[in-house]
Amino acid sequence: MLKPALVRILLMITLCPVVSCGQSNRHTAKNPKKMNKEETIVKSDAEWKQQLTPEQYYVLREKGTERPFTGKLLMNKENGVYKCAGCGAVLFSSDSKFDSHCGWPSFDREIAEGKINEHRDTSHGMIRIEITCAKCGGHLGHVFDDGPTDTGLRYCVNSLSLEFVKSDK
Repeated sequence: MLKPALVRILLMITLCPVVSCGQSNRHTAKNPKKMNKEETIVKSDAEWKQQLTPEQYYVLREKGTERPFTGKLLMNKENGVYKCAGCGAVLFSSDSKFDSHCGWPSFDREIAEGKINEHRDTSHGMIRIEITCAKCGGHLGHVFDDGPTDTGLRYCVNSLSLEFVKSDK
């Protein structure tokens, strides 16, 4: 039988990815922009599994979350752009990245309007705004209204859902 202290520790480890990025959110989902059918990528689960690593598939297609403070892009400070690991759509610029101390890469804006769709997420007993790639529908993370810049937003994104492309500037 597990001791109460051990149970609490196990619950904290299990819930850490859920609560570390905030529990409340006054930000409301904007209406997703409709993209042309030619621009939207639709693949079967088998095709996604063939293209993505098992970890990327878990995050992008099954709406999973990587453990906090483990992502390869969390501490990246190089200049460049962040693309969707599923389809290559450019989503964020390094100019909008900041350290939010939540354990995942954070940005204060998408690179251009319509690159990211927002959806109400009521999973895990919380109300949050999920963000997905507008081109392939891949789960990226969540957006919160507690950002430190003039946008007031914090896009909290899984490193596994992104690829970084360094620029020469």
